[in-house]
Amino acid sequence: MRVLVVEDERNLADAIARGLRKRGMAVDVAYDGDTGHEAAFVTRYDVVVLDRDLPGRHGDEICADLVASGTLTRVLMLTASGTVAERVEGLQLGADDYLPKPFAFDELVARVQALGRRATPAAPPVLELADLSLDPARRVVTRAGTPVDLTNKEFGVLCELLKARGAVVSSEELLERVWDANTDPFTTIVRVTVMTLRKKLGDPPLIETVVGAGYRTAEAAA
Repeated sequence: MRVLVVEDERNLADAIARGLRKRGMAVDVAYDGDTGHEAAFVTRYDVVVLDRDLPGRHGDEICADLVASGTLTRVLMLTASGTVAERVEGLQLGADDYLPKPFAFDELVARVQALGRRATPAAPPVLELADLSLDPARRVVTRAGTPVDLTNKEFGVLCELLKARGAVVSSEELLERVWDANTDPFTTIVRVTVMTLRKKLGDPPLIETVVGAGYRTAEAAA
């Protein structure tokens, strides 16, 4: 899942980003409204965690622009004010959810995960291919009933390939969906991650390379 955090309180923004990354999400951070607005329209995010009171562009404007664009990106609005009137106003602007500060981090994570599921086309609760099973909610992968220990990035790549259901997924798409904006676009990290993922999944191979195009699940070639 790709998340953008737009929050001008740097310590809070960085803490949210660190926590979400530990949960396996790819997270970018913007510390003002102008930067956040630009980022939100350059990259396709599943969820934008958006502070309402921002320097530069106000969070309300960013939210309204996202809604008007017709994007599938979901907005979780944050604010220091927790009054009912404020929450209603934020939701009327088009925010998908609203969380007053201070908040429990576990609640933030649960809300981001719930919104992320709404931001993508419906997929089975458990993704399967041959004898491979991936449970996105529990973050568990097994092959022939044996658990497979994957890093967050390996898990993310495998999840994206399985959700594609045999369609080719390019390195650029994987880089955008699994990694954050700080990753060098010319890096070989996708190729290396796919290579280690193949080794961990074992034989017969379940991921194949489509030269010049990207990767797909091997079952698609059968």
